Amino acid sequence: MERDDILKRWGLPLAALAILLAIGCAHRVAVPPPAATPSVAPPPAAAPSVAPPPAAAPSVAPPPPVSAADRAYAAGAAALAEGNHERSLEMCASAGKENPDHPGVARDFPEALSRLKNGGEESFRQGRIEESGRRWSAALRYSAILAEKGRQPPFARTELRAGIDRVSAALMEKGLIEYRKGNLESAIALWKSILAYDPSHEEAARSVKTASTQLENLKKISPSK
Repeated sequence: MERDDILKRWGLPLAALAILLAIGCAHRVAVPPPAATPSVAPPPAAAPSVAPPPAAAPSVAPPPPVSAADRAYAAGAAALAEGNHERSLEMCASAGKENPDHPGVARDFPEALSRLKNGGEESFRQGRIEESGRRWSAALRYSAILAEKGRQPPFARTELRAGIDRVSAALMEKGLIEYRKGNLESAIALWKSILAYDPSHEEAARSVKTASTQLENLKKISPSK
């Protein structure tokens, strides 16, 4: 009976103490923290797409420079097409100096020479004798270039010289007619036209000098008012 009283008096406090001790022990046991989830690195950002550079255009070699001979020949060929035969011969001769073997000059020079000579004949038939003398003299002068290269012109140079002399004789006669009429200025102009294409014409040069002196003397005697 006494024993039961003791258990009743002390049993409840002891039970409470046991519970407290159990709770305290539970607080002393460290609960390990939950394992951290391993961090996963984010995937690298995709590099922005770059358009490929445009393909380089194929290099084009610059055209070769035009030579002085080719420029002169081109001008001569254009003049020949326009009917300016003296200009054509002038430029072809210039091209030939730069390049003696220029194929275009070898082809066109004789053609222009022949056309110039034929033009002089046409002028003579039409009575334009001064023009014919100028054309024939130019043809004779340029034909010497072919002769220097050992090539024959497309006509006889002696025949051309004879035609020039015929023209000069006709102009000398016309000048004398004007001189005898007292038209000194007209006579001088006709004789000077001979010297324009044939500077070595001695008779024309003497006649110009004589008539010019007389004209100056007349002006001194009868001065203009």
